[in-house]
Amino acid sequence: MEFVVFTEPQQGASYDEQLAQAQAAERLGFDGWFRSDHFLRMGDGDPLPGPTDAWVTLAGLARETERIRLGTLVSSATFRHPSLLAIQVAQVDAMSGGRAEFGLGTGWFAEEHTAYGIPFPPKRFDLLEEQLDIVTGLWATPVGEAFDFAGEHYALAGAPALPKPVQSRVPVVIGGAGLKRTPELAARFATEFNLGFRSEDEIAAAFERVRRACEAIGRDPATMRTSVALPTVVAEHDADYLRRLAAIDEDPDDFAEVNIAGTPAAAVEKLERLRELGADRVYLQLVDLRDLDHLELIAAEVLPALR
Repeated sequence: MEFVVFTEPQQGASYDEQLAQAQAAERLGFDGWFRSDHFLRMGDGDPLPGPTDAWVTLAGLARETERIRLGTLVSSATFRHPSLLAIQVAQVDAMSGGRAEFGLGTGWFAEEHTAYGIPFPPKRFDLLEEQLDIVTGLWATPVGEAFDFAGEHYALAGAPALPKPVQSRVPVVIGGAGLKRTPELAARFATEFNLGFRSEDEIAAAFERVRRACEAIGRDPATMRTSVALPTVVAEHDADYLRRLAAIDEDPDDFAEVNIAGTPAAAVEKLERLRELGADRVYLQLVDLRDLDHLELIAAEVLPALR
């Protein structure tokens, strides 16, 4: 099982603060550092210093880290033209020496689209499918050949399909709890299926749906990584636990119901159950990215018990 730090910089974090967390995660032995791709704070609170662009941030981190995997969970198909997105991700992959991972979804946060004047069509699965077709198609086109695409939302003619990523196949992450379309898109395009913020029963059901979707198109389900993303708060003492919950505006009465919560031993038990459900990777959502002591504790008391 792999363990990835996943954070939400739109809640208020500078590039330097993200860099400090990513470098600490690398030093402490985590497998990856992923961030959300949003431009507006969710909920009340101090909006400063303002949003940072996900792929600009990852480009910077690509040059300031050495080992850790870097990606988005997930970028929104509404934010960027897929041709430019393919170039951006390929550049980050090259800048990192082949450590980029590409998460893409339909987008859901209407308010940020309104705030910044970004179109937010009511139906977005077709948009997502075309973006996946274009990005993966551009990367897969042999050097010296051109890529063409004609869809409802996008049309490309004679695209040189450059630059190429360093990796022969950049990992593609698709996630969500959809019953039909999401598993089908994952089976076609993804190297990893992710489900976030759900109960263990829902996780098991979603993993089974994506396995069946793979089988339906003749793909070996074993070629699909399955992962879970869950908010995580771990502490050795009650006072520290409550302080960490307060820092991210979470209710102690509800938080532990689904999430990775409590003592290091409780976190290990939860992660063991996720592994038994088939999770190959877990994204530990750490919203308070300034709390590097939290990372130290998880690295010292949780990860060794699972490795």
